[in-house]
Amino acid sequence: MKKDMATPLGIGLALVVVVAANVMEGGNPTSLLLLPPLLLVFGTTILVTIAGGTMDDARGAVTSFKRALSGAVAPASDVVPSIVSLAEKARREGLLALEEMVKDMDDPFLVKGVTLAIDGTDPEEVREILEAEVSAKRRGDKQAAKFWADAGAYAPTIGIIGTVMGLVHVLENLSSPDELGHLIAAAFVATLWGVTSANVIFLPIGNRLRRLGDLESMRMELVVEGVWAIQSGANPRVVAQKLTSLLPAEQQPTAQAA
Repeated sequence: MKKDMATPLGIGLALVVVVAANVMEGGNPTSLLLLPPLLLVFGTTILVTIAGGTMDDARGAVTSFKRALSGAVAPASDVVPSIVSLAEKARREGLLALEEMVKDMDDPFLVKGVTLAIDGTDPEEVREILEAEVSAKRRGDKQAAKFWADAGAYAPTIGIIGTVMGLVHVLENLSSPDELGHLIAAAFVATLWGVTSANVIFLPIGNRLRRLGDLESMRMELVVEGVWAIQSGANPRVVAQKLTSLLPAEQQPTAQAA
């Protein structure tokens, strides 16, 4: 499955544009890379976000960050041909004939559902088990996205705190007018990074995780309906039409062609 690089590409280019705009206005990019405001904004933001959750949430944030940068979800339409093939074989030869086909599949959720069906589990119970897993997946994805969305909410305020601290330092040095310009500029760097980190890094990561979660849940819901249809002995053509109708409009031609 090919990695989707939309997030690192978008964030990286956005930061480049910010720096380029600063240079075009006659600024020096190095004046934005001051360690104290960077440490305050990024360090404090992450720490207070951790404080608002649990240590499990904090550990999960590392994994979700990596997933946001390079994660990918196979289109839901990709699973339709597999389900239709299973339905055809089950209709001709029975559910037990699906054991060999399951061994060659790389979708764990589909394998789990079909295996439950092969084992003779009641269709209602199979549906309940699979839907419970979908719900658990949604909750986990929601929490992962919330961590980074919360960071995006905290960062601007942390930046303002840094600016206030910097201005306090400015007032302490009124007797040195030659240094005031540099000190005031440095004070506002914290607000710059607070707003930038929120809107260019943290919030996009949260939205990315939410989107990935929606795509995965859509695929899983398609599997739930497919397994239900297989157990019901539905006509494969009807199964294909039903599953295709559940897909987003842009994926329907792909599924129909497959």
